[in-house]
Amino acid sequence: MDKRAIVDSVPQRGFFGHPKGLFTLFFTEFWERFSYYGMRAILLYYMYYEVSEGGLGLSETTAASIMAIYGSLVYMSGIIGGWIADRLIGTSKTVFYGGVLIMIGHIVLALPFGASGLFASMAFIIIGTGLLKPNVSSIVGDLYAETDGRRDSGFSIFYMGINMGALIAPFIVGTIGQEYNFHLGFSIAAFGMLLGLAVYLATQKKNLGLAGSYVPNPLSPTEKKKVFTQIGIGAAVIAALVIAGLVKGVLTLGVFTMTISVLGIVIPAAYFFFMYRSPKTSDTEKSRLLAYIPLFIAAVMFWAIQEQGAIILAQYADKRTELAFMGMKLQSSWFQSLNPLFVVLLAPVFAWLWVKLGSRQPSTPVKFSLGLFFAGLSFLVMIIPALGESDTLVSPIWLALSFFLVVLGELCLSPVGLSVTTKLAPSAFSAQTMSLWFLTNASAQAINAQLVRFYSQDTEVIYFGVIGGVSIFIGLVLLVVSSKIRSFMRGVN
Repeated sequence: MDKRAIVDSVPQRGFFGHPKGLFTLFFTEFWERFSYYGMRAILLYYMYYEVSEGGLGLSETTAASIMAIYGSLVYMSGIIGGWIADRLIGTSKTVFYGGVLIMIGHIVLALPFGASGLFASMAFIIIGTGLLKPNVSSIVGDLYAETDGRRDSGFSIFYMGINMGALIAPFIVGTIGQEYNFHLGFSIAAFGMLLGLAVYLATQKKNLGLAGSYVPNPLSPTEKKKVFTQIGIGAAVIAALVIAGLVKGVLTLGVFTMTISVLGIVIPAAYFFFMYRSPKTSDTEKSRLLAYIPLFIAAVMFWAIQEQGAIILAQYADKRTELAFMGMKLQSSWFQSLNPLFVVLLAPVFAWLWVKLGSRQPSTPVKFSLGLFFAGLSFLVMIIPALGESDTLVSPIWLALSFFLVVLGELCLSPVGLSVTTKLAPSAFSAQTMSLWFLTNASAQAINAQLVRFYSQDTEVIYFGVIGGVSIFIGLVLLVVSSKIRSFMRGVN
C-alpha cells in the first residue's frame, strides 16, 4: 500500500493544528511513560534499600549495573517490535500487544515476589516496551507527508506528551513507594498503563484511520514457516545455554552484563550492514544510511549521559544531596521529575523555534552537536560540588542545573532524531529503522553498565569530568563534518 495514501486518509488538522491521530498517540505514550518512569523512579532504591526498609538489600553497585542493563534491554528489544511490525502485523497492533505485556510486568512487580518477581516483571516490560515504543513513534511519522513542514513540530509535541507522563509519575509513584510501600507504588504504575491502553482502544479507529495498519514488508507463507522454525530453534538453544550456565555457575551477573554490553555495539553494527546490503535498499537510501551512522554515534554518547540521571544522579540525590530545602522535605525520587519538567516547559519553545526559523534553522547534524555540548556541560557542572567537603550534603540546585542543561541538549537532539529517522529510513525497513534509533539508547545503557561501576564519591571529579569532556569533543567533531553528513542525506534536512 502506498504510504502517501495512508497519510491522506488521516484527518490533517484537529490537535494543535496537527492530525487528530497525534492526540491518540500523545495520550497513549503519556500513560505508558507514566507507568515506566514511575516504576523507574523507585526501582533503584527498591533494589538497594535494606529488606527492613522494604527493599531487596542489593549492593549499590549491583543495583546500578542492573538498572543500566535493564534500560539497555528495554530499548534493545525494539528490534523485535520493529521486525514484528514490518513483517507480520503492522505497527498499530504491535503497539497494543506491547501495552498489554507492559501492564502485566508492572502487576508482577506490584506483588511481593522478591528478586524472582523483579526479574520476571523485567522480562515482561522489556518485551512489551520493545513492541510499543518504536512503533508508536513510527505511526507519528505515518501521519505526515514527507514534505510536511509540521513534522518536526509534531514530533516535539508528541515528545512533550511523553515527558508530561514522566513528569507526574515520580511525584505520585515515588511518594507512595518511598513513604508507604514500594509494591503499592508499582501498582500505581500498572494502573497508568491500563489507562494508556484504554485511550488507545477508544480513539484508535476514529483518529488514526489506516496509519499503522499496513505491513510494509510482509513475510510470504514460505518465509513465515522458515523464520518461525529458526526462531524456535534459536530460542531453544538460548534457553539451554542459560540453564547450563546457571547450573554450572558460569552465567554470573558480571558475565551477563558484559555480554549485553558487547551486544549493544554488535547488534546496531549488524543492523546497519544488513540494511545497507539489502537489495531492497536503493542507492539514495544507502547514502542516507551512511549519513545516519555519525548521528547514531552522537546519540549514543548523548544517551550515555542522559540515562545516568536515573542511575548515578538518582544515587547522588539519595546519598549526597540535602533533601531539606526551603522548608520542604524532598523525596530523592522526585528529582526524576526534573528532566521531564524542563522538557514540558521548553518543548513548546523549541517546537515554535524550528517552525519560526523554517529553512534558516540549523541542520540536523548541527542540532546533534549542540545536544552533545549541553550534555557534556551537564556533567562538567557536577565537578564543582564534588570539590567541596566530602562529608557535606550538597544543595539540590546542582542537580537541578545538571538536569536543565541535559534537557537543552535533549531538545536539540531527541525529537529531531525521531524525525530524521523517519526521513532517512529505507522504505522497506521503516519500523526497523525506528528500532535502530532506539538502539542508540540501548547501546548507551549497555556501555553505562560498565561505566557506572567506576563511580563513587571519591571518583566524582574524574568520572564527571572525563565523560563530560568526551561528549563535548565528539560534538566538536560532528560540527566540523556536518556539511559532509548533509551531502550524504540526499535532500533531507
